Amino acid sequence: MAFCAKCGAAVADGAGFCPACGAAQAAPGAVHNSPPASVPAASQMDEKVAGLLCYVLGWVTGLIFYFIDKRPFVRFHAAQSIVVFVGIHIIYFVIGAIFGFTLFAGGVGGFSMAFVLYPLVGLLSFGLWLLLMIKAYQGERFRIPIAADIAEKIFGVA
Repeated sequence: MAFCAKCGAAVADGAGFCPACGAAQAAPGAVHNSPPASVPAASQMDEKVAGLLCYVLGWVTGLIFYFIDKRPFVRFHAAQSIVVFVGIHIIYFVIGAIFGFTLFAGGVGGFSMAFVLYPLVGLLSFGLWLLLMIKAYQGERFRIPIAADIAEKIFGVA
């Protein structure tokens, strides 16, 4: 079996042109028996799966996919993942700082309020995490209103 010297597609013996790219083939006596080294061996991961994986470990996988995958759909979800989950971590920190200080200052009311807010933020975060993964796997560019705008400004994704 012969291979096209330009794209690496299989070409019938003695064919004048490549059926895949249309490039002229060498004379019938000069046959290439192996694909050229520049032809990629494996294909990329599906875009929807990569979009889902941007959210799996929060901002960590978002950061990884932002740097390794250059497709616009994946970069959008990666940037949004970074902004959403860093924002959630900041919210947790602020709640802990405010209500921890309240307890330190002698108030028990603020500390009990933290027992209500922490699980509520956790439940909302979990629901948002699932929603974002499902929407990415469905191929949608689901935008979290504030987070998507911030991601566009910081990372330049559209």
